[in-house]
Amino acid sequence: MGDKQLIRSLKSSLTGLTTKETERRTRIYGHNIIAEEKKMHFLVKLLMHFRSPLIIILLFAGLISGVFGEVLQTIIIFSIILISIALDFYQESRAENAAELLKKKVTTTAEVIRDGEKKEIKISEIVPGDILLLSAGDIAPADARILESKDLFVNQSALTGESFPVEKTHAKNKPDVKSFAEAANYLSMGSSVVSGTAKALVVKTGSSTEYGKIAQELEGKEEETDFDRGLNAFGYLIMKVTFMLVIFIFFVLALFKQNIIESLLFAVALAVGMTPELLPMIMSINLSKGAMDMSKKGVIVKRLSAIQNFGTMDVLCTDKTGTLTENKIVLIRHIGIDGKENEKVLRYSFINSYFETGLKSPLDEAILEHREIEIKPCQKVDEIPFDFTRKRISVIVKDSSKKIIISKGAPEEILKICNLCESEGKVIELTEELRQKVLRLYNNLSIEGFRLLGVSYKPLLDNRAAYSIHDEKDMVFLGFVAFIDPPKQTAKESLQQLKKYGIEVKVLTGDNELVAEKVCRDLNFEIKGILLGSELEKMNDEALSKAAEKTNIFARVTPDQKNRILGVLKKNGHVVGFMGDGINDAPSLKAADIGISVDNAVDVARESADIVLSHKSLKVLHDGVLEGRKTFANMMKYLMMGTSSNFGNMFSMAGASVFLPFLPMLPIQILLNNFLYDISESTIPTDNVDEQSLEKPERLDIGKLKKFMLAVGLVSSIFDFITFYLMLSVFSATPPLFQTAWFIESLCTQALVIFVIRTNRMPFYKSHPSRPLLLSTLAVVCIAILIPFTIVGEIFGFVQMPLLFFAILSVLIISYLIIVEIVKNWFYKRYS
Repeated sequence: MGDKQLIRSLKSSLTGLTTKETERRTRIYGHNIIAEEKKMHFLVKLLMHFRSPLIIILLFAGLISGVFGEVLQTIIIFSIILISIALDFYQESRAENAAELLKKKVTTTAEVIRDGEKKEIKISEIVPGDILLLSAGDIAPADARILESKDLFVNQSALTGESFPVEKTHAKNKPDVKSFAEAANYLSMGSSVVSGTAKALVVKTGSSTEYGKIAQELEGKEEETDFDRGLNAFGYLIMKVTFMLVIFIFFVLALFKQNIIESLLFAVALAVGMTPELLPMIMSINLSKGAMDMSKKGVIVKRLSAIQNFGTMDVLCTDKTGTLTENKIVLIRHIGIDGKENEKVLRYSFINSYFETGLKSPLDEAILEHREIEIKPCQKVDEIPFDFTRKRISVIVKDSSKKIIISKGAPEEILKICNLCESEGKVIELTEELRQKVLRLYNNLSIEGFRLLGVSYKPLLDNRAAYSIHDEKDMVFLGFVAFIDPPKQTAKESLQQLKKYGIEVKVLTGDNELVAEKVCRDLNFEIKGILLGSELEKMNDEALSKAAEKTNIFARVTPDQKNRILGVLKKNGHVVGFMGDGINDAPSLKAADIGISVDNAVDVARESADIVLSHKSLKVLHDGVLEGRKTFANMMKYLMMGTSSNFGNMFSMAGASVFLPFLPMLPIQILLNNFLYDISESTIPTDNVDEQSLEKPERLDIGKLKKFMLAVGLVSSIFDFITFYLMLSVFSATPPLFQTAWFIESLCTQALVIFVIRTNRMPFYKSHPSRPLLLSTLAVVCIAILIPFTIVGEIFGFVQMPLLFFAILSVLIISYLIIVEIVKNWFYKRYS
């Protein structure tokens, strides 16, 4: 469809729409706004935190305590629930607000012709039929047809992943154009104008644009991540174990020893004791600290749970442009037809770019920035401007005493006007053999990933002041200037670091495989295999699943194909991260376990990401991953501590309830024990993490956690039973003396064993805990020993212990820590 016909079909004109007409069209088409992630009401987000199986157990226990009038017990349980959820909710909201501030960097206005005049309006007010005026630095606010253009170069990397700016013109499209982005006379929403000017007719706005269609696909339910699945599985594991033990103890007590109400309250206290009730709070503190530490490394966390996935990530899928490369065009080579460096090629291309009066393309800028060339003897005579038909520009200059015309442009177009060439300083005929040699050089350089311009010249003998395209003939082909988007200086080291820490990088790019391969070779990136989008299209998921493991460069891939790659990698058991900043990356950011974007990315990409980097760099990402692993390691310490110790205590309680004629510990004593223990563990987020714990990604493995819980928990129970035996046989303990002794022994062993469990190192004292963890643990041990000698101890039913007990306690604690160290060493050798 021609320009005039298209303008008529949209009932517009070159003088633009009227204000009244735009108001009418806004009612029909809506505002020019893309789909954004729907924000939940804060009450809904708050209630979502109550879905955790751990919170459900505590709510049930708290309600039963309240029904039976146990006021103190009820207050303790509900206080724990509210503090945990409030902290978690506050930290998540704070992180989301920080990410929202990034949106202020997005361009919000555009220049249009309205009522026959130029006007600056909000992007949201643009409607189909509007006439846009664009210049260098502008971002296309809608999908538009170019009506007029001059020296227009557009960066479409946000939509296509192609790093080189593309030429756009108002000329008619070629018949083989397959996509909107490939159309030479169309601008896609989100593409940026690198140089030149344009007048364009808006044809689509909002969700109807290519940008908007991608954004709409992102709406819907969040996918459950690897960490979410692991945490839910952990919650259900605790729920099942708690249910079995509590039901067993309740029926034993109710049927044989106590009345039903006392048995129920004791069982409720056990449920609270078995549940790591501070897990939400510990996680919130842990994740909050991790988020703050990561922000110092240039990483903004939008969703706190993403930190865990960041640490467990073992595959990173990333685009090439801006991550592995600088996303900046640089002149690399200037060579003659013999393939050798040629200073004359550089000088003549510099002269051509220097004297060009039109808006300079990025390639011109790269030539001028490459090196300063002395051109004082040169004087400009005339210029034959660039156009999209000839695809070249010529300048006529006086260089010392001679006058020459220098042409620079697309190599195939430059070769068309040449019948001579220069080799080793001599001008010779450009025979068919030499022409084929030049074309082979052109093809070989293109295969290496270079973008090329041809350079030619011709001496002029006349004294004219004006020249035209008819003078561009019988010229001397001089050589090529070769450009590339160079690899980032930091990328090589960062790739090595990621590999060292167990993260495999896979490159997913819309660019061609030759460019991607060259960049990867320059970075010493081991290429395992290359798969093209056209080949991928023919594969079923099973074939792609196998190919994805053997391939680490996927070239010429579409957004849908990227999603397929991420999907099969996740099905293969990987925790997959995806790093992108373009419109075309948004679906993949949503589909990955961990979506990573940058603060200057398009808004839909930032909206879809879990983590936003201060700038697109693998180094920043690597630093963030280590912080994520530290956070995950400290969370695992709490889970391993809490499950093994609590299970051991509850197992001991189950055994004691069968053989003892009285309760082994009062319900209120169980809650106090659990409360003090949790205080000692609340400083785990501050703990130091061993370097060896950061070397590879770890996942929340419920099977492994269950085995650890049984192994260490049973060791804890053995020492509990030894304590029971000693109290009954040596001390002939009364119920209060027995309960006090077990309270002290269980709390001391529970608290001190953290120093063994917190590290894989042997012996454990080679790894140093943080000062807060050391102090909180020792403080709780002191409280456990001293509380029976205080008024508070009397309130909780404790009695003073004989000195002999503390001598025996010391032996028990030392023996317990040694045995746990041996069991831990055996466990890691067997299951790691």
